[in-house]
Amino acid sequence: MSAPAELLVAPERLKRLLASGSCVAADCRYDLGKPGAGRQSFLGGHIPGAHYADLGSDLSSPVTSTSGRHPLPSPAAFADFLSRIAWTRKVLLVAYDERNNAIAARLWWLMRYFGCAAVLLDGGLEAWTRAGLTLEAGSTSCAPTAVPRLQPDASLTAVAADIVSSLARPSLTLVDARAPERFSGDVEPLDTRAGHIPGALNRPLGLNLDSSGCFKAPAGLKQEFEALLNHRSPASVVHSCGSGVTACHNRFAMELAGLGTTRVYPGSWSEWIRDPLRPIETGR
Repeated sequence: MSAPAELLVAPERLKRLLASGSCVAADCRYDLGKPGAGRQSFLGGHIPGAHYADLGSDLSSPVTSTSGRHPLPSPAAFADFLSRIAWTRKVLLVAYDERNNAIAARLWWLMRYFGCAAVLLDGGLEAWTRAGLTLEAGSTSCAPTAVPRLQPDASLTAVAADIVSSLARPSLTLVDARAPERFSGDVEPLDTRAGHIPGALNRPLGLNLDSSGCFKAPAGLKQEFEALLNHRSPASVVHSCGSGVTACHNRFAMELAGLGTTRVYPGSWSEWIRDPLRPIETGR
């Protein structure tokens, strides 16, 4: 399988797309420890014409007693967000955050989930400024657009019941994007229980990037993921993390590597631990 024609754009290409009016840029900067900091950073300086996409209010729905920390937005709520940033199916959405696209990948995946197209700015805002391109401050205003009804594609996701049923007779391959110390249970700064879903493999999202914060070449990513899977089928992969956000980074990297369409467990660890009967594992 070969990688799709376009998943990433470089800063100069984004500049041309913006100048031609053929794309909408979305700034996804967000600090899980300081939820308002991303918006403040956006107001202080962003790619000219970009709109802010808030992980908590635009790319997630309210938390419930059984959900993870970042439940998926409803089709209506996500369509409203796209309307507010003036997106239409005639333009390409380009998502970015400060550098590694850990949050921007969530928006990229949501676009796929709802049947729309998007790409990532390779290297994020840091690559833009490194290229000598300018920023603008303040909010971005626009006239809302009419966004047709969105239809989610459930085949792109797995739910907790799928994973539970796979524990006794493994049919799924869980790939967890969290840092090794959170995966092992040595450290847990965000959730009430530490560890990981039994049988999961650990692939910290930073391994998808080179030293500049850009994605590694597809061939290198393919080799690394195949080594991780150790002859398991890529089609069996379900991506998880703490709350279904950074899982999308590994999902993106596998598609970039030409390994096809894999699934995401949106609830991830923070949903898994809501049920005390679900088993957990610690160690690496």
